[in-house]
Amino acid sequence: MIAAPKTIGQARDRAGAETLELAREVLRIEAAAVSQMEHRIDGAFAHAVDMLLACSGRVVVSGIGKSGHIARKVAATFASTGTAAFFVHPAEAGHGDLGMITGQDVMVAFSNSGETAELMAILPAVKRLGAGLIALTGNPGSTLAKLANAHIHTGVDKEACPLNLAPTASTTAQLAMGDALAVAVLDARGFSAEDFARSHPGGTLGRRLLTRVRDVMRGGTAMPIVSSDATLAQAVLEVSAKRIGMTAVLNDDGSIAGVFTDGDLRRALVHGADFKSARIKELMTTAPAVIDADALAAEAVHLMETRKVNQLLVIDANGDLVGALNMHDLFHAKAI
Repeated sequence: MIAAPKTIGQARDRAGAETLELAREVLRIEAAAVSQMEHRIDGAFAHAVDMLLACSGRVVVSGIGKSGHIARKVAATFASTGTAAFFVHPAEAGHGDLGMITGQDVMVAFSNSGETAELMAILPAVKRLGAGLIALTGNPGSTLAKLANAHIHTGVDKEACPLNLAPTASTTAQLAMGDALAVAVLDARGFSAEDFARSHPGGTLGRRLLTRVRDVMRGGTAMPIVSSDATLAQAVLEVSAKRIGMTAVLNDDGSIAGVFTDGDLRRALVHGADFKSARIKELMTTAPAVIDADALAAEAVHLMETRKVNQLLVIDANGDLVGALNMHDLFHAKAI
C-alpha cells in the first residue's frame, strides 16, 4: 500500500507524476492505433485510391463533430497536393449545400460509428446524383460502410481518454488513414515539389521551391565587373561601388577569368601588393564558383555552403556571365 503524502508538496509531486504518466499512456495508445492502421491497407484502400484518381469532378470530404474536424484537415491536404477537394458540413448539406455536389464527384465520409444521423440524411441524395462514396468508419457493419463503394476500416481497440469515451485514438487513426489516402493519390499523380510550391506561393516553402537564381541575382549595371588587366585599385573601387563583396574578372573576349573577393583583397594586403601597379589577374581566385541562372535559389544556397563562399557568379546556358549573387540577396528574397 502506498503511504499517504506527508506534505502538500509531496501530493503535488505525486499528482504531477501521475499526470505525466497518463500523458505518456495517451501517446502509447494513439501510436498503437496508428500502427494498427498499417494492416488496414488492403484492396478496399486500393479501390478508394483508384476512385479518387478516376474522379473527373472534385473530392467532397464530410463528417461531423470530431470526425468533421478531421475531414476538414484531410480536404485541405487533398487540395494542397493536387486533388481538387473541399469540405461540406453534412448538416448544412441537408439545407442547400448539396447543390455543391455533382455526379462527377467522389465523397469521402468520416464517421467512427458509421451511423451518424446527419450523414445518413444526405446519403440518399448523394447516391441519387451518382457520386462515388468512400467511407472511413470504425464499424465495417455500419450503414455507411455498407452503402460505400469503398470502405476503409479505421476502428481502434480503445480511446486514449481514461473514460474510453472522448474521440482521441479514433480521430488520430482517421487522420492517419486520410493522410495515407492523400499521399497515395499524390504519388500516383506524379505530384512534384514544384507542384506543391505552386499551391503554396505565399509561404516560405513556396519561395524556396519556386525562386530561381535569375529572380534574385544582380545583373546589368548592378553586376561588378573588371578586366583581368585592371589594377588592384580599380578592382577595389568596383567592389566598393557594387557593394557585393566581390567582382567578376573577365578576359578580353568576355569569358570568365576569375573572381576577386574581399578575402583576396586581405591576402593581397598581407603580401604587400601595390594598389597602383598590382594587376588583378595576379591576385584573383581562378575557377570561381558559378551557378546557372535557371537553377533554383535553394541550389545556390547549397553550393555556397558546400564551397564555403558567400558569392557566386551566375552564367547562362552558354557559360557566359549574366549576373552575380550574394548570400544577402538570398536572405532578402527569403529563399533561406
